Amino acid sequence: MPCLNEAETIGRCVDRARQSIAGLDVRGEVLVADNGSTDGSQQIALAHGAKVVMVDEPGYGAAIRGGVAASSGRYIIMGDADESYDFGEIPPILERLRVGDDLVMGNRFAGGIDKGAMPWSHRWIGNPVLSMTGRIFFSSRIRDFHCGLRGFSVDAFRRMRLNTTGMEFASEIVVKASLASMKISEVPISLHKDGRSRPPHLRTWRDGWRHLRFLLLFCPRWLFVIPGLALLLSGSLMTLWLLGGTRYIGAVGLDIHTMLVSGVFALIGYELMLFGAFIKVFGMRAGFLPSSRRTDNFFRVATLEKGLLFGSVLTITGLALVLLAVVSWGRGGYGALNTEASMRPLIVAVLLIAGGVQTIFASFVLSMLGIRDNVAVRPSAVMEPELVLQDVNRIGRRQTTNGASNGSRHQL
Repeated sequence: MPCLNEAETIGRCVDRARQSIAGLDVRGEVLVADNGSTDGSQQIALAHGAKVVMVDEPGYGAAIRGGVAASSGRYIIMGDADESYDFGEIPPILERLRVGDDLVMGNRFAGGIDKGAMPWSHRWIGNPVLSMTGRIFFSSRIRDFHCGLRGFSVDAFRRMRLNTTGMEFASEIVVKASLASMKISEVPISLHKDGRSRPPHLRTWRDGWRHLRFLLLFCPRWLFVIPGLALLLSGSLMTLWLLGGTRYIGAVGLDIHTMLVSGVFALIGYELMLFGAFIKVFGMRAGFLPSSRRTDNFFRVATLEKGLLFGSVLTITGLALVLLAVVSWGRGGYGALNTEASMRPLIVAVLLIAGGVQTIFASFVLSMLGIRDNVAVRPSAVMEPELVLQDVNRIGRRQTTNGASNGSRHQL
């Protein structure tokens, strides 16, 4: 149980958890990870038979991680210390863990939410939207990403390599387990109105943004690649469509101004896709994101040399178009230009030059990010010179005794 000034409820929560453990006939402990309480929560928890661990680093996630590090069990059931969860609902979670699930989530929407237990904005907007975002981003089936009552094996917890310290830790567990293709299940649990008189630690907008920010950072596909691809395709198609002249949609005429804006959108989209590649490679190398065969195959084909070649072709093509425009201008005596006629190829030329230069330098960045750390290479066996000579001499003597006529072949 993570705990920060829960003197009003911590004792009853510990008692209920101990009763649940006794009813299961298992060896277990109730561990309170205190995050700096100043109201005597530690002493109350100890008096009710809990093991108390002091976690100096502030934050919900930090408390959970510190508590897990100090635990001695094979399975961990975590739950808040404010009486919002009934620790008597542990049995179905433990049952799923025993059959091999790595992470078992509680689902408050399936089990029931008491009146006043959850603000309407959390129940109908915050939790559903964030959970749906997590399901889309990470192909997860979990309906309640933020339920505070959940269980996991210690082995799975270590393999998740969790990093966050705040409330977004609740999302990180589900995200990391999903990315690692762990076995995740969900059981219905009930949510009750908490038993404390003070406001909760959770802050709606601040913590909601932290959850959303975490989901976005760990899914570069949805943050960078998909929006970038949409901008690149739509902007490129619009630019090519307007290259032939003014186009009309009903009574609205689209000209070089629209062409310029659409070209910039295409360039922004291309930049977003490059950023997505940067984040993906860095995340894989740093261990934040799992490696994927598709990504590995792509970067095996998209080498530095090919990137430099592609970027150079784009840049040279753009420069060639600029040169043609200058030559055309010179033929007219370097006088006033026909804006509508001259700007269309120049817009395309500038976009090609910008895209080519970005490709060249992005190729260097990706190549640098893709360099693997040096791994010490250990020999499978070590043969000392003296031992080798002894072995060779021994072989030579043995072969010499087999026939004096072959002696010349055994000289060293």
